Amino acid sequence: MAARVLNVNVGVLGHIDSGKTALARALSTTGSTAAFDRAPQSRARGITLDLGFSCLRTALPPQLGPGPGELQFTLVDCPGHASLIRTIIGGAQIIDLMMLVIDVTKGMQTQSAECLVIGQIACQKMVVVLNKIDLLPEGKRQSAIEKMTKKMQKTLENTKFAGCPVVAVAAKPGGPEAPESENPLGVSELIEVLKSQAYLPSRDPSGHFLMAVDHCFSIKGQGTVMTGTILSGSVSLGDNVEIPALKVTKRVKSMQMFHTPVTCAIQGDRVGVCVTQFDPKLLERGLICTPDSLHTIHAAIISLKKIQYFRGALQTKAKFHITVGHETVMGRVMFFSPAPANFNEEIQENVFDFEKDYLYQEEYLSNDSVSSEENKENDQAGEVQLPKQQWALLEFEKPVTCPKLCLVIGSKLDTDIHANTCRLAFHGVLLQGMEDKNYTETFLPKLKVYKQKHKEGQVERVMDDYSVIGRSLFKKETNIQIFVGLKVKLSTGEDGIIDGGFGQSGKFKIRIPDGLKPDTKMVLTAASKKKSKGGKEDMTKEDESSKNDSAQPVTISLIFKRYVFDTQKKMIQS
Repeated sequence: MAARVLNVNVGVLGHIDSGKTALARALSTTGSTAAFDRAPQSRARGITLDLGFSCLRTALPPQLGPGPGELQFTLVDCPGHASLIRTIIGGAQIIDLMMLVIDVTKGMQTQSAECLVIGQIACQKMVVVLNKIDLLPEGKRQSAIEKMTKKMQKTLENTKFAGCPVVAVAAKPGGPEAPESENPLGVSELIEVLKSQAYLPSRDPSGHFLMAVDHCFSIKGQGTVMTGTILSGSVSLGDNVEIPALKVTKRVKSMQMFHTPVTCAIQGDRVGVCVTQFDPKLLERGLICTPDSLHTIHAAIISLKKIQYFRGALQTKAKFHITVGHETVMGRVMFFSPAPANFNEEIQENVFDFEKDYLYQEEYLSNDSVSSEENKENDQAGEVQLPKQQWALLEFEKPVTCPKLCLVIGSKLDTDIHANTCRLAFHGVLLQGMEDKNYTETFLPKLKVYKQKHKEGQVERVMDDYSVIGRSLFKKETNIQIFVGLKVKLSTGEDGIIDGGFGQSGKFKIRIPDGLKPDTKMVLTAASKKKSKGGKEDMTKEDESSKNDSAQPVTISLIFKRYVFDTQKKMIQS
């Protein structure tokens, strides 16, 4: 029986020119078809443009179980060039353990910070690699390494990677032009650290097969090979797999893992799948899956969290680059939260409840955002009360194909790449996709997101003990008829009901079922006497001065809610 091989995917992330590809090469024993900047445009530009994969095999460490076996680290070399962050996000979704590569002479840089953010979202463990220690003068090398190690530990203090190992290496002493005979420094120590950090990633061969393809090429006389990492399920020889982007289904003819033929592969494995011939140019990267298991969606509801390093507010109606699965498209967002009374309610994870009411938000609520009006009213302590969970409706500019519950990242990739700022804005989980092109009519009316409306007017005069005339609540042209029957409250405490319009200027009649309080009647009678005394020509002056008068005007409050996607625009009062 063949010894078992445990595969752990290790992401190699960091700022451009921190030496990631050289490190992957120094660690690797086997390169895959995609490894080490083989793409002609990568070689010409001297930077990694796409995910490169290679592997390192070593004896299985004791913490991973008894018996003989091998531990295979699949190294995913992610590009460090800022404009290629889409590719990095695509790569991070298949990573179990991350190596953050830092140029020891420069420390943390903008993209190192972005890579750290992606790591926090997508991965459980990290090792920091301080590269290029050969550039430090030998006499001061140790103290410089210690200083940078302390600095990195301080940076990671408030992240999930606090206390992670920091290893110093020189992957390619003397730089890219140096002769191959130069031995790397610290790499064997790094391999030992990786082995100590390795864990049994949870792998589930059941469920639908889904694989992220990152390279595609044809082999004459055999077929077309798609290489990638299996995100879920498993695949065996003879299976049919669907390529949703091309709307075709193909049969699996053969499979290899790092040049070794295999008959099946499961979640987490890096594999090359050879299928019956098609033009590889049609599928540079994307997803393949069990036939009919993926959905193409035009909009989605996600649960989300703001990324703390993103500067500025997340505004409703703003556009973001949305990365879903392996695709990045432009999308518009609308944020919403639980109704304020339910801010502290525990929310069931990865489920969206269409029966509940949700409050529309002009922006994602966070400590540095302006709280909604309703929130301010609910909060006496002066601190912003934040909901335990918030959601967003994403509307894509073009449809995307992805599995349910996949990772979603929103970014502002059009920000200047040289600006020292984090472009990743939020991350979340896709809870519900909308496959119907006409989702605004067929689906959105089920989504009960409401806006709280608050209008204020004034009592102009008393008609009798049970009715008053109000003004300043509606414009002249408003159809008051649609507000008839809605409840209002006077600032003096009485409850009233809008009874109808009064005249042509937007005034209206309010019925007070329990009658006016004597005090209220006195205040209103005094105010109207004062007005009539001043004569008609002084009315406007009287209006002005009444604001400063000790007898405050009696205000009318109308509060109702309106559902954003209600086609009839009904006004609802609790």
